[in-house]
Amino acid sequence: MRLFIATALLGSALIAAPVAAQHHDHAMPAEPAAPVDHAAMGHGPMGHAAAPSPGPEMETPPPPEAGSGPPRAADAIWGEAAMRASREELQRTHGDFPVFWFQGDRFETQVRDGQAGYLWDLQGYQGGPTSRFWFKSEGEGTFGEALEDAEIQALYSRAIAPYWDFQAGVRQDVAGPATTHAVIGVQGLAPYMFEVDAALFLSHRGDVTARIEAEVDQRITQRLILQPRAELSLSAQDIPQLGMGAGIDKIELGVRLRYELKREFAPYVGIEQSWRLGGSADLARAKGEDPSATNFVAGIRFWF
Repeated sequence: MRLFIATALLGSALIAAPVAAQHHDHAMPAEPAAPVDHAAMGHGPMGHAAAPSPGPEMETPPPPEAGSGPPRAADAIWGEAAMRASREELQRTHGDFPVFWFQGDRFETQVRDGQAGYLWDLQGYQGGPTSRFWFKSEGEGTFGEALEDAEIQALYSRAIAPYWDFQAGVRQDVAGPATTHAVIGVQGLAPYMFEVDAALFLSHRGDVTARIEAEVDQRITQRLILQPRAELSLSAQDIPQLGMGAGIDKIELGVRLRYELKREFAPYVGIEQSWRLGGSADLARAKGEDPSATNFVAGIRFWF
């Protein structure tokens, strides 16, 4: 009996010892944490880790025969002649094919000083992405009177930079004094989406003139578009038969508001102010014309 009691007391002591030790540990105050050395910590972009060091440079350069093979790997397997037809077909079906485009940029009626007139400004091209045949035509007049100005241009156009073409060709005036001009110019898209068309003309009489046009579309809604436009004409000498004086011949500033019923068809209204300057203004007054004119316009813009 005494042996049984002693054994029971010993077992109870063994079971209670870990529990007491556990309660003793919770009662003990925690040791203070070691101070953190913030200066030693990195400040990389991920988790403030230190930025990785750049990799080692190449110890040995590539062998001399590297890159000495054909410029296209397929040529080494199938031969250049066999692959040429495949490359031509790829270019033909992925952008390098002729396209026809035509646009009536301005096709309008103008009202000024109680008289109604008309104006057209058409252009288009036929060709691929880098070389094209480009044609242009402009003209204006007053209803019931003879045609005042009209011209046709036939140009070869070649891409010289992204969004820019160099153009060269011939211009024929078909109203007023018959005049043929050689033409060189550039046409393209300037920063901030300004469409620019600049050309230099040399007539068969040796007269040198130039014209710069610029316009930009300011989209108000998906269909309503405001288009400011400017045009500057210049001449290197007086040309009385064309009504042009040396220097700045004419400045035109206008704005047109159009609504796209379809992307390809948009009626518009607007206002345009023009000034003849210098010798051109004197020649206009001598003919009984006002060198300054305000036009209220209405027309359509279309393309296909």
